[in-house]
Amino acid sequence: MRPHKPLIAVALAALLAAGCSDRGGSANGEDNTAPTQQNAPVSTDFGDLKGVCGPGSPTTAPAQGVTAKEIKVGVFSDVGMTKNQDFLDAAKVFTSWCNDAGGINGRKLVADIRDTRFMEVLPRMAESCREDFALVGGGAGLDGMGVKDRLTCMLPDFPAQTAQLENEGSDLQASPQPGGASYSHYAGYYNWLLKEAYPGSADAIGIINGDSPVTKVIGAQAVEALTAAGGKVVYNELYPATGIADWTPYAQTIKSKNVKGLVWYGTYPQLAKLEQSLTSLGHKLDWIDTNNNAYGPGFLEVAGKQVLGTQNNLADLSGVHPLENAAANPATKQLVDLFAKYAPGANVTLPTVKAFSAWLLFAESAATCGDNLTRRCAYEAAMKNTAWTGGGLQAPVDVSTPDKPIACFNIVRATTDGWQPADFKPDNGAYRCNAPAYKFTGQYPKPLTLADIGKTFADFK
Repeated sequence: MRPHKPLIAVALAALLAAGCSDRGGSANGEDNTAPTQQNAPVSTDFGDLKGVCGPGSPTTAPAQGVTAKEIKVGVFSDVGMTKNQDFLDAAKVFTSWCNDAGGINGRKLVADIRDTRFMEVLPRMAESCREDFALVGGGAGLDGMGVKDRLTCMLPDFPAQTAQLENEGSDLQASPQPGGASYSHYAGYYNWLLKEAYPGSADAIGIINGDSPVTKVIGAQAVEALTAAGGKVVYNELYPATGIADWTPYAQTIKSKNVKGLVWYGTYPQLAKLEQSLTSLGHKLDWIDTNNNAYGPGFLEVAGKQVLGTQNNLADLSGVHPLENAAANPATKQLVDLFAKYAPGANVTLPTVKAFSAWLLFAESAATCGDNLTRRCAYEAAMKNTAWTGGGLQAPVDVSTPDKPIACFNIVRATTDGWQPADFKPDNGAYRCNAPAYKFTGQYPKPLTLADIGKTFADFK
């Protein structure tokens, strides 16, 4: 039975509202491990991480998905629906580089793309439970659907993204992504917007959100966090998740309510249409939070010079080094160079940086286990990291404490000359690391635990 189109569109809005996307297409099971011809030895280091990948002489097959020759991992992606392949690109580049460097102690990495197509999380999880050693460097818009099955089969997860609260910080998950389910991810950003940069906007905040159960939760959390930061939400509107042909009525309402700061959840092409309507009506806001899904060249192209020269579009990268300044950061430059070598023509995007950090965490952790590579060993090694930076790709993250507020943030602005760092007063390199912590008080879904399914960590091997 084919899924109903509006339901798929709602799921699409759920993924994009979470600020998560993956950029373009491959069939399930694509071989991402083809060797690349080398003219010189491949470095086993990445950024300030030493010996991430390298040779060895393994002899055993200690766990599902692990043989003496290879390690098979699953990469979740909604590529069959989105046609976005950020996670596929990251898997191809990382496995190609790592395998050219010798693999993980001599075992080659095999990335098996698990195309969830939004509505197919459960069958893909069943496949991964049967075949994979772990999940690495991926994510799905409806990821909460698969957590129970993942925990039942004791499958560890090293995600590039989490979308639903049932999955964010769930058990057996080693995440290099900042922030915990109990805390606002944007407390520092909102504090800067409303108390420092644009205090005059605090009494007239608007939120516009795709109409789905998932994004309604995200919207409710945004209202709570903005209010806690001193803001007053005067406009809170849902739009059909399939999008709008004419955004003029929404723009007129925003203007009539004199909204000064707008938080957007949805796809950036729809945001560009809304902003074009606002600009045509002569309403210039103090700021628009595009969410970081818009961070990249795509939004700049569809928004156009008039919008970019009029509206003040901002995004919080939550502690990922800005790509436009890659030359100033050795790890980011190395990532760009690896993409140029192993996936020429593919864009390096925010989701690919997050995915690459997840791959690095997995590889470094698995390497510590030597020949006896088990799920528990790799997971426990990852959870020892208290200041993970992905070799310098991001601000430090305490992997050992999943439910923890974000300390560091960095803000970029969309301009007619491209994305550029905003004047947010960084105090730690590219980041500002004094973000206040805000713990939600509302009733929201909770991350799933082993106890929820009648298991304990003692069952994990």
